[in-house]
Amino acid sequence: MIKIVIVGAGFMGRTHADAYLRMANVEIAAVCDRDESARAEFAEKYGCRAAADFGALVRDCEFDVADICLPTFLHEAYVLAAAQAKKDIFCEKPITLSVESLDRMLDAVRANRVRLMVGQVLHFWPEYVRAKEAVERADFGEIRYAYAARLSEHPKWSDWYRRPENSGGGLFDLHLHDIDYLCWLFGEAESVYAVGKKNDFGCWNHVVSVLNFRGGVSATAHGVIEMTKGYPFTMELRLSGSRTTYDYVMHAGENLEDRGNSLRRTAIYADGKITVPEADLRDPYALELAHFVDCAAAKRESEIVPLELVRNVLCTMEALKESLESGALVKVNYGRRG
Repeated sequence: MIKIVIVGAGFMGRTHADAYLRMANVEIAAVCDRDESARAEFAEKYGCRAAADFGALVRDCEFDVADICLPTFLHEAYVLAAAQAKKDIFCEKPITLSVESLDRMLDAVRANRVRLMVGQVLHFWPEYVRAKEAVERADFGEIRYAYAARLSEHPKWSDWYRRPENSGGGLFDLHLHDIDYLCWLFGEAESVYAVGKKNDFGCWNHVVSVLNFRGGVSATAHGVIEMTKGYPFTMELRLSGSRTTYDYVMHAGENLEDRGNSLRRTAIYADGKITVPEADLRDPYALELAHFVDCAAAKRESEIVPLELVRNVLCTMEALKESLESGALVKVNYGRRG
């Protein structure tokens, strides 16, 4: 039995708790949140202990895993605390806003010999997994066009999202998903170029990025986190090669709350024919957490979201931010660790 403390009683913390309830080998031991009413409501719903202080839980509560669902700017402190307490860690994305911060976390995880997995959920999203498998089989032939997009209203959960020092804005909180996926598909980006628009607080919330990969593929990604009120959360993926084109679109309720009733359609074009696979409605958040629990139980690292890729993606994000600020093409600096 894997005992889990969920750190953060908000929307994502509840999403994770709902997934864990469906797993026979998991117990939600406690929730940690500074908001008294939020943690009390969470504890009552999920039948677990509640605490305001993570250190108190480390001292007084038996558990194996810290699942961190806090605002981004709090991630590092809790990852370091969990690692020092010898707990395995699941942390929501973006794990942090700088490679320097990430390297401190990786050092702590390795020094304490615990596992860390980051919630880069497209690695488990069925339609994105299907496209990756097609790339690996070389179904596309020569890939000539790659496009990904993510469009959303601004989240209503909290105003902390609106400040770049807290969330990284749409660039890190939303656009990162597609950058992660494209790096998972095509490997390391050699150079990037991005244009966009900031909000009044300095967040890059409207972004168009071009990534040039070392393997020769170039890809474009669009990320907007300030769509007009009422616009459905939208995801798009389009890959086109010399033999096949893969086209996926999803329109969901605001901020993905109503994934079950979303419109999800995939069309595959090949040999003059159109194939429309049946939608795979498995919950990707449940799939990623089940994978993490399996890794924790087996005492192994995640091979689906390896930490090397997490770091490469953050290096790419830093280059995109530099390009947005400078207006120039930027080479990605991976700053190899020894």
